[in-house]
Amino acid sequence: MQENGEGIALEKRVNVWVFMFVAYGFSWLFWIPDALIAQGLWDAPSGIQQILSGPFNLGPWGPLVAAFVVTFAYQGTAGVKDLGRRGLQFRLGKWWWMILLLFPALIGGALLLAIALGEPVPEFPALAQPMALPIVLVYMFFLTGPLQEEFGWRGVVFENLRGRHYALTAAIVAGLMWGFWHLPLFFVPREEYYYNRPIWGLLLTTTLVGIILAVFYANTRRSVFAAMLGHTMFNWSNYVFPTLGSDLASLILFGFYFIVVAVLLWRCGIRSFICTDEARQDASGQVPV
Repeated sequence: MQENGEGIALEKRVNVWVFMFVAYGFSWLFWIPDALIAQGLWDAPSGIQQILSGPFNLGPWGPLVAAFVVTFAYQGTAGVKDLGRRGLQFRLGKWWWMILLLFPALIGGALLLAIALGEPVPEFPALAQPMALPIVLVYMFFLTGPLQEEFGWRGVVFENLRGRHYALTAAIVAGLMWGFWHLPLFFVPREEYYYNRPIWGLLLTTTLVGIILAVFYANTRRSVFAAMLGHTMFNWSNYVFPTLGSDLASLILFGFYFIVVAVLLWRCGIRSFICTDEARQDASGQVPV
């Protein structure tokens, strides 16, 4: 029997492999046809092509749909309410500042260091309209991954694995699931840097960033909102700073990620990721002994 953060008994853990099957199945149902069209393997009607290649492609919503469907299947209404509550858990304490500032500092700092080492100064198109940056931040929260994904990767996969395994193991599995989920997008022409480079770069990023987001989640009373906000700041920082356009800056950024992850593991441990007494008390009984 599992208990949520408010002491409500949840009879079963969600099977993360069933979640993965549903999440991948839903997303790839929309992404694979788009990839087949892009590779010239399917001459689909123009209407279908427009839907699949446009903003109304439902593929990105797979993890969110799977999170609630599979949670309901295993834990019923109580599990769904608990998952939804964690998405509205805004009490983040001192973690607010770390969540808001960490990724801008890492991604912007990597580019700054690369420039200091002789890399040409790139253009910053996002800074041409600084008043739009807060609007872009809100847009990214709802429509570029955080809302669609974090209920699944951290709210379901990490949450249900960390009760049986070390938190580090749970976070790595969630990060790899997150990365491989994007696979069909590598076969469709896209502007994002990740899809124009080998997939190992994305997998390494989702694993390292996934560990950081899992630490946020574990120390904020299992707040999916904290993970969503961190994911948003990651996306927004990559939008503001064209760090991934430089090989040198990208390598520096990977180094920064490794350093941050190493510090967090040293400070919080690999068993629970919990750094504060409040979070430790809230998570009692959820980590392996």
